[in-house]
Amino acid sequence: MKKTIKTLSSLATSILFLILILMAVTVISSKASGGEPNIFGYQFKTVLSGSMEPSIQTGSVIAVKPAEDKEQFQQGDVITYTNKDELLITHRVVEVKESGKPLSYITKGDNNDSPDREPVLPQNVNAEYTGFTIPYLGYLLNFANSKIGSAMFLIIPGIVLILYSIFTVWKALAEIDGKKKREVFGSD
Repeated sequence: MKKTIKTLSSLATSILFLILILMAVTVISSKASGGEPNIFGYQFKTVLSGSMEPSIQTGSVIAVKPAEDKEQFQQGDVITYTNKDELLITHRVVEVKESGKPLSYITKGDNNDSPDREPVLPQNVNAEYTGFTIPYLGYLLNFANSKIGSAMFLIIPGIVLILYSIFTVWKALAEIDGKKKREVFGSD
């Protein structure tokens, strides 16, 4: 039983440490890339509408690869771009207009009836969707970005770490106390 508890304690410590490192890497990369979380060259975006359903569900987090060559996209590619209202949109390229200058993309959400009104210029393309999606995680991230969510995601782990530290110290003191009692009773 003691061995199981010790193993679980070591596992919990390792998991908490890995989470701490992952959060630190995410924060550092976010600051280095100007506010966008960037992990191994990928950015993660929350999908806020159902325009791409059923391919991408509302509330999902998707991985996108920042666009280097913004004129290389073809029909069928899913791109993330900034529209005239400075909103990020992820839609599928349904047509590439190459005749005349400049090059532009006609985009459409998979769940929309018609293409988007404004063509997308290459300079407005931010990234390409990689096909990696985590359903429903976006709801959690949006909650975490709220005032209540931020407080909860700071307070709850803090309380868990404090309780774990108190438990560890209590166990160590109990072990030391037990050794002292054995020494006192063992020397008679």
